[in-house]
Formats: sequence, C-alpha cells, structure tokens
Amino acid sequence: MTHLKEGDPAPDFSAVNEDGKTVRLSDFRGKKLALYFYPQDNTPTCTKEACNLRDGYADLRDKGFEILGVSPDSAKRHTNFRQKFNLPFSLLADTDRKIVNDYGVWGPKKFMGMNIVSVHRTTFIIDEKGIIERIITNVVSGKHAQQILEEMEV
Repeated sequence: MTHLKEGDPAPDFSAVNEDGKTVRLSDFRGKKLALYFYPQDNTPTCTKEACNLRDGYADLRDKGFEILGVSPDSAKRHTNFRQKFNLPFSLLADTDRKIVNDYGVWGPKKFMGMNIVSVHRTTFIIDEKGIIERIITNVVSGKHAQQILEEMEV
C-alpha cells in the first residue's frame, strides 16, 4: 500500500512516546531502525507482534537494530500496553495520523469481512543514514523478530 520504496529517504517524523518524550527519526542517525506500524494496542495480533519483538529484542539489538513501534493510540494507552507486556522499546503516539500517512500505511482494508480504514501492518528497516533499506508488508506477527533478521540476512 505504501508509496515509498526501498532506497527512498525515510520521511522525517516527530511524535511523543509513552513517556511523553518527543522522538524524531534523527534520534536514530547512525543506527539501524526497525520502524514497525501496527493498528492498535491490546488487540490479539498487535499484542502477539509486540511480544514477539520483545522476546527477540536481545537478538535484534545484538545485530545492531533499534525497534520503534507506531500506532494511532495515545501516549497513555501506549504506557499501559508497554507496562502490561514489559516491552523494552518505545511506542510513538501518532494520534493525528501524520506518520502513518507520511509512510503510506493508513488506508482502507478488510478486517473480519468488513471494510475499514486503519493502519496496514508494515515494518520499515531504515539504515544508519535514514534510507529505507527494506519494507516488510507481509508481517508474520508471531515470528516478526526472526522475520526482520531473515529479511536483512543477518
């Protein structure tokens, strides 16, 4: 669904995380970033994905990746979600949907037989210079950490 492609500069962003701290793409210069977009905190598939990334966090960090989640949920909701599942990475509150729109992951889709407008589960691997290295659109929520490592062949 995204209009972005591998090799494009990643769109800059600025949003608050679960602690109310402003986080920007530039904060990750010099680091590889797995920027993952998901529809909503505390839903079965989103929780499965977040917990899988939590469980694979040490391996991802050992391979040089930072992890950052983005959804339209509020910072308060992110705080509860992060604490409830002991997530070691930050979650950005994109309540105005600017980031999901800039990355082209907000739009119509089918969910349980209904037509809805929501976030398309997508992960962008952004290199140390802010360039999109890989776009994962076929996210496997229960194996996403491994999927990132396999996609990046590390």
